[in-house]
Amino acid sequence: MVFLREDLRNQLKRHEIEQVYLLFGQETFLRDLAAKTIVERSFSKEDFRDFNETSFSLNNADALQQAIAAAEQLPMMSSRRVVRITDLRISATGFRDTITESHEAALSAYLKNPSASTVVIFVADELNGVRKMSKLLKENTTAVEFKALSDVELTNWARDKFADVGAEIDKVVLDQLIARIGPDVRRLTNEVNKLSTAALPNKTITSELVEALVPDSREMNSFAFTDHLIAGRTSQAVSALKKILDDGAEPLMLLGSLSYTYRRLLMAKDMMAQGSDRRDVASVVKLRYNDQEPFFSAARRSKSSNLTKAIQRLAQTDLAIKTSVGGSTSGARMQIEMLVCELAGM
Repeated sequence: MVFLREDLRNQLKRHEIEQVYLLFGQETFLRDLAAKTIVERSFSKEDFRDFNETSFSLNNADALQQAIAAAEQLPMMSSRRVVRITDLRISATGFRDTITESHEAALSAYLKNPSASTVVIFVADELNGVRKMSKLLKENTTAVEFKALSDVELTNWARDKFADVGAEIDKVVLDQLIARIGPDVRRLTNEVNKLSTAALPNKTITSELVEALVPDSREMNSFAFTDHLIAGRTSQAVSALKKILDDGAEPLMLLGSLSYTYRRLLMAKDMMAQGSDRRDVASVVKLRYNDQEPFFSAARRSKSSNLTKAIQRLAQTDLAIKTSVGGSTSGARMQIEMLVCELAGM
């Protein structure tokens, strides 16, 4: 059974801790915050956290086996041990999976009989719902999905954050801020802090301040950038990329957004080829009404083979940056620029 983040929040408020968690979904900031909160609630003030808190990245070979071995150890001078397992990826294509069916025996054995004194937290970057290993994890853990927040939820989040730092913002300006940022709680939180500092000493957030300090990143949500790539408009795509990166977008976040868009396009393309109704496609790929026409236009012009190839190349670039092949700021930018030129040439 998959829970919503509200279920997890209520559970943690009651100080109820499960033995194995699976945290996944598009909203990575709240996902990571949830993982941190679970860790915090798992220990008391008297516990020796340094001896009992370990993290393993599945980008490293044998990390899952090492994590399971750590989870089976008894805690030392603590009521619990916490094992966090990150960089979990189970994709639609299997191209860059970090958990595969070769792990099934060891993983199943632990999930069927988890240590009563250990809290294991799986943090997934990608979790394709139809893959066998995804189902295994969802069915044998406390699985919590972190969906993208709606504009109303984003507005409430930002309003609370401004109140926490003692800043004032009216509804019109707050709506302007949300429109420029989109469904990205991590960036929204950063912009709230930046605006609150810039608004000193009176801490009143104005429309002029938002206009001057907050880059408009909705271009990605309107599919304009992806449309340049699919249409082969290399110069426009490179110009759009430069603006997005110059405005402060993180390379990995940009890759994630692009990959998400391409996967949705491929899903829509397949459904359209099968004769699915437009409303059904829009519902499955979670399209807002204003985004539907440019999205379907891009899907119609694209080839399924090119979309699949693009998803694979995006995954390769993402992995290259994460594993420090071109992982510096300048190196990551060069990797993405090269990728954009390649995608536009498909």
